[in-house]
Amino acid sequence: MNYDEYIKELEKYDSDETVKRLIHHLKDWKSSEDDVLKLEGMVEHFFGNSWIESTEIHNKLYQLWASFKKEAIDPIGGHTMNERLYWFGLFEQFDRCKNETEKQIIYAKLQAST
Repeated sequence: MNYDEYIKELEKYDSDETVKRLIHHLKDWKSSEDDVLKLEGMVEHFFGNSWIESTEIHNKLYQLWASFKKEAIDPIGGHTMNERLYWFGLFEQFDRCKNETEKQIIYAKLQAST
């Protein structure tokens, strides 16, 4: 499950205001200059300090996050740039870059060096 698929899974539970806020933060991350480590910290903080109405849903969504984190964030140093773009759903954004400076922002976001 990549980043966009995780968001789609969350959207199934967006009747919960807390889940809706998390979705908003996750979508905003893609256009921010925050890197994957800030994303990880934000989501971990969110799950640790927010209360989703249903414990069952909270556990399910956190388990999905933990699985994504294990596959996409923890081993990020061993991923190619294309793998990083896939995991975080940033292919289109990368392809729309008009210059090297814009690409460098995405490289930094994904903890990649050029």
